[in-house]
Amino acid sequence: MRHSLPIFARPVQDYLLFVDTETTGLPAGWRRPYADDAAWPHLAQLAWVVYTRAGALVKTANHYLRVPAGTMQPTAQAIHGLSTEFLAAEGQELAPVLGALAADLAQYQPLVVGHFVQLDFHMLGAGFHRAGLPNPLPGLPTFCTMLPTGPLARALAPPPGRRLLRLNELYEYLFHEHLDRHHDAQTDAEATAECFFELLRTGYLTEASLAEQAPLAEPVAAGPFEWLGPRGRRVAGAAGALLLLFLIWLYYYYG
Repeated sequence: MRHSLPIFARPVQDYLLFVDTETTGLPAGWRRPYADDAAWPHLAQLAWVVYTRAGALVKTANHYLRVPAGTMQPTAQAIHGLSTEFLAAEGQELAPVLGALAADLAQYQPLVVGHFVQLDFHMLGAGFHRAGLPNPLPGLPTFCTMLPTGPLARALAPPPGRRLLRLNELYEYLFHEHLDRHHDAQTDAEATAECFFELLRTGYLTEASLAEQAPLAEPVAAGPFEWLGPRGRRVAGAAGALLLLFLIWLYYYYG
């Protein structure tokens, strides 16, 4: 770690675990339960780094994971460069890797930090479900380093429609350096840690701000029409209303 780091007066946790995932794609439905296999892509790479609250590195872990044939989306592979063939040769089985992560979560009881940690939280949740393992994440506090970047994004004027900074943009803003090997999970986990501690050092993040983000939770079982999406549910609702009016008309006309 390149910077001198603050010691919190009242630490949120004694340890911090910075996590990043690379996947076979993006979720098809963020509110769909983890048991809905089609809704959730697969983990292709998982990395985490553990620090003390004072900024001392405790451990690092980086794992490639085998993915089912046909699940790697071309757009995802173009981003992170991980092919199904590479993962078949170099990847590990899911359960032992998630078991190692679960052991570290149990040992350190950390604040779990990620840049867009919502994606990592749910991808790991889907992974724990697929591996047949209990999911320890809902019992731990989380913090997203992307959510507080709104004011920085407005100052830097990213492309239209973007209101928050991506990890490489935040890193380059803070350190005036290009983030090499962006979209490698280990690189991104380590970069997230550097950004987090630098934001603390400069006072952009405070002890109070670490506790103000809403806790994350597993998605609940979807309703019968959840799979349709918002637009589909609106169309289905309109069709249902028309059907009801037609039935009322039949009742009064022929009744």
